[in-house]
Amino acid sequence: MTTAARTARALLGAFAVLTAVHLGALLAEATTVVHLTKPALMPVLAGYVLAAGAPRLLAVALLLGCGGDTLLQTGDDGLFLVGMGSFAAGHACYLVLFARRGAFPGGLRRSGPLAAGYAAAWLGFVALLWPGLAADMRLPVAAYSLLLATTACAALRFGPRAALGGLLFLLSDALLATGLAHWQQPPAAQFWVMLTYTAAQYALADGVRRTYAARERTGGAGTTRAYGEVRSTAV
Repeated sequence: MTTAARTARALLGAFAVLTAVHLGALLAEATTVVHLTKPALMPVLAGYVLAAGAPRLLAVALLLGCGGDTLLQTGDDGLFLVGMGSFAAGHACYLVLFARRGAFPGGLRRSGPLAAGYAAAWLGFVALLWPGLAADMRLPVAAYSLLLATTACAALRFGPRAALGGLLFLLSDALLATGLAHWQQPPAAQFWVMLTYTAAQYALADGVRRTYAARERTGGAGTTRAYGEVRSTAV
């Protein structure tokens, strides 16, 4: 095993441990531990993808997620939109990575009914949220959720892991959005938000990493392949 592979494995293990500590702290209502561990999650995951040979832009996407995590946990309403903007910039990075591997426009067309389902779900969900959102939050939430849905749709062409990551990201942010709209929240809502969010970021990032690695091994020819083709060459 190479030094880079050992480093990647150690960082992935550190991410798993840190995530478990953070989620446990949420359940135990250990606020100090929650605030200390949350900003550390995405930098460790970014270190993993870099050590594993992923494109630097993927690490940038994760670090922008860290910016959003940090700003949102301050509880400052004035920083909330800035944090949302940081997450949006992270999704823009994902979309650039997808575009470089042929996700647009052909990839979305080939995703067919699933992409149409995401579009319909986005429209219906925004319509349900709209009355409960503050006036100054309606357009930002609609725009951000459209960007997130686009990421999830594009991820469908990047193998099962990336597709799962896109779906989990939608679920995580949907739960956050219902809180903004003052819907009844489930018990331990923040635990479920962070469980789906950390799983989403890992699955999405690792799915992208595997796809890029597979393309490098096959010489980078052609456009993005379907699930079975990517999975057959990824490790």
